[in-house]
Amino acid sequence: MNNRTNTKNLFNSIRLIIIIMLTAATTHAQQHGSPADSSYAPVNGIKVYYKVYGQGQPLVLLHGAFMTIDGNWGQLIPELSKNHKVIALELQGHGHTPYSDRPLSHATLAADVAGVMDHLHIDSADVVGYSFGGAVAYQFAIQYPRRLKKLVIISATYKSEGWLPQVNEAFKQMKPELFDNSPMQAAYNAVAPDTTKWIPFLQQMIASARQPFNLGDANIAKITAPVLIIAGDNDGLDKLELIKTYQLLGGNIMAGFGPAPASQLAIVPGQGHVSLMEQTTALLNLLNGFLK
Repeated sequence: MNNRTNTKNLFNSIRLIIIIMLTAATTHAQQHGSPADSSYAPVNGIKVYYKVYGQGQPLVLLHGAFMTIDGNWGQLIPELSKNHKVIALELQGHGHTPYSDRPLSHATLAADVAGVMDHLHIDSADVVGYSFGGAVAYQFAIQYPRRLKKLVIISATYKSEGWLPQVNEAFKQMKPELFDNSPMQAAYNAVAPDTTKWIPFLQQMIASARQPFNLGDANIAKITAPVLIIAGDNDGLDKLELIKTYQLLGGNIMAGFGPAPASQLAIVPGQGHVSLMEQTTALLNLLNGFLK
């Protein structure tokens, strides 16, 4: 009986978390002016949708799972595009980018990012990734080191063990019906090229979430670009593992006893995985200070 009760409680908790996430994604989308360019880049057998805003040092934005450009970055783009050429894209099956039955992997998605950069004739860029997009950003740093200037990781990890155990358990329990009649489904129906692919898209993403992954401590330690890690103090990341990640990047030292590390770690107090992205002022202060 206890096991049944625990399973039911976990299922309800997962559903509540998803509803909160999807509502936040819809609530915080906003109109931020017309992009200088918006189109599709033909890369690796699919068409990846992108938007370009502003001028300056290229800055690539990679959204979280099940999200869109506007849903993830709507409040940040207007400010970021004042000093950067912002390139925001929608990963395989997300938003305007068509669903594909192409196998989903971090390596393939990182190659898509590079392909969009090629399409736009961008040799190198700063890259910012949130959650699922953060894992792709880590893979991009490993796969294309010469194309990366600076890396910002927001509430993301490069390995399954970087999440708390209850988060990984939630991934295992995730089901397509949790998304029924959600704001995320409405957002998908509003822009997806083929809305009949909603369930296959969910199944593909859920299968990916359930698959344990590890991009490798040694690979993270080889990243030479400066990295800013931003996390909420209660965002689902295992903070002991996060400190280990920061150490791999040269951090967690005594400042003043030697050169300061190129990478930085910021823990935003009182924030979870979703609410962290609502802290527009705090995020902009961190991003602008690091990317200058």
